[in-house]
Amino acid sequence: MRQSLQELDLEGQLRSGAIVIPFRITQTGPIIRYTFSNPDEVLQLRLEENGSRLDLVKENGTEKFASSRLDQKIRGTGVSYEDLALKFLYWPNARVTGEDPVRTRRCWKLQVQPAAHQSQYSNVLLWVDKESGALMRLEGYDWKGKLAKRFEVISAQKIDDRWFLKQMRIEELQPGTNKVQTRTYLEIKK
Repeated sequence: MRQSLQELDLEGQLRSGAIVIPFRITQTGPIIRYTFSNPDEVLQLRLEENGSRLDLVKENGTEKFASSRLDQKIRGTGVSYEDLALKFLYWPNARVTGEDPVRTRRCWKLQVQPAAHQSQYSNVLLWVDKESGALMRLEGYDWKGKLAKRFEVISAQKIDDRWFLKQMRIEELQPGTNKVQTRTYLEIKK
């Protein structure tokens, strides 16, 4: 495996109950590729200055991932294509609401909201580590203002002097009750 500051190739899996979905994650600069098999599917996430773009990679090139499919779950897990696309990081309505620790880390707490009804979330709360700038926790709220999904970093790993996600827990909640309906783990292995 060849790695530089511009290129990274890792193995990962989404684990939801007894279901394990392996994938390969490759990052080259601002482009992150998720490669799934059985059936084959390659998604390419391009992180840009003013937004992100999720594409479906085909034999003859790429095509923009249909926005009508963004709220679909990835292979029966609690993770949607919209979650993978990180669109909420670029929403125009953002504000710092305070400070709040996550797993002993001092974090800024931010609230972001979409400009229009273009998401499964009406707003997202983000906890960003004050020292590293890493996302530590996210909470997505439905259009009735009820907590619908929670993402939390469980652990990180250092690879070639850079910190990367090792494990994240994603919980889908029954809105209004905070009862966990599904729990998915995203795990990255070197």
